[in-house]
Amino acid sequence: MKNNSVKSVVAVGIGAALFFVLGRFVAIPSPIPNTNISLQYAVLGLLAAMYGPIAGGLIGFIGHTLIDLSWGGSVWWSWVIASAFVGVIVGLVANRLKLEEGDFGKGKFITFLVANVVAHAVAWIGIAPVLDILMFAEPANKVFSQGVFAAIANMLTAVVVGGLLIVAYTRTIAKKGSLDKE
Repeated sequence: MKNNSVKSVVAVGIGAALFFVLGRFVAIPSPIPNTNISLQYAVLGLLAAMYGPIAGGLIGFIGHTLIDLSWGGSVWWSWVIASAFVGVIVGLVANRLKLEEGDFGKGKFITFLVANVVAHAVAWIGIAPVLDILMFAEPANKVFSQGVFAAIANMLTAVVVGGLLIVAYTRTIAKKGSLDKE
């Protein structure tokens, strides 16, 4: 895990809890059945970019599993795996972003945007619907409709809200060389 292990473990715990709370209690209903506009992907994007792919994957996996369990039904492993995948892919760009330096300019934002768009497209238009069909014998037209809507909604919340969270975070960090010796 990126940074030290204690910080990463704490980030996974807090991130999974935030992912759960946002996904379970702040989800915005959509016109597509069993699909919401999910703000938790903004937090996943921020924490995956800060702590890397292992933390990002665990946050998505644990958080989504808790959401499914809280509804009293079974866990939809297809969507849990997709959430974990998003966390891993966004986390893989963490080394390029170097958020700990306090800089999140246009180039880094574009990298964050591309990582999120690719991760969400593959997760929700590829992984989740295909696994829904294979694991749960769901109808293809239903799961691909859900997947396309989820991909678009999650891309928007991850990039817009997640990007704003990263801007706010990086503004709290002193830039190298910004402090003068008196």
